[in-house]
Amino acid sequence: MTSFGPTAFQLVLLRRMADFQPDLAEEARRGLGASLADQREANKRWQAMVRSPRSRGALARYRSVLGPPESAERRTIGDLECEALLWPVPLWPDLRFEVLAAPDGAVWNEWLVRAPGARGPVLESPDDLRPWSATVDEVARAFAPVRPMEGTAPTRWRLAFAARGRPCVAEFTYGLLQRVSFEEPGAQ
Repeated sequence: MTSFGPTAFQLVLLRRMADFQPDLAEEARRGLGASLADQREANKRWQAMVRSPRSRGALARYRSVLGPPESAERRTIGDLECEALLWPVPLWPDLRFEVLAAPDGAVWNEWLVRAPGARGPVLESPDDLRPWSATVDEVARAFAPVRPMEGTAPTRWRLAFAARGRPCVAEFTYGLLQRVSFEEPGAQ
């Protein structure tokens, strides 16, 4: 792998997703034509870029790695304004990598979202919550009210909710559903 571009970036996403879904991540890695060594090298290079003292910031990093965004729009979240930038991710054609950036360029959030105009999954029961089938926003809307929970790493999110009377916790990596666990009543 000579340059760090969209393919290498997808390998970085898959590296984190492999913690939950190793078989899906391996199949996707092979679909990219990449070896495990390629993936390790991509992750190593990404971490070096993130930790570099000469780093120009996260937004500049995404632009240099992914190129110009497919779209960019102003968004208001509560009383805060930001810019929402979207990039395609060929592994998931119906998704986009979204970066929410403050007016000063600071990145507030970075994750996968459904592409504008793409049909999302029908989520009515816990059985509909299959790995890689839904985004954080889609699960939150389908099973409202949800309770956001702290993730186990910066790229992870968790949502607690009830689905057909069953207490559930959905775990996400880069905004994409990885797994759902079912809690027993009264369990913490």
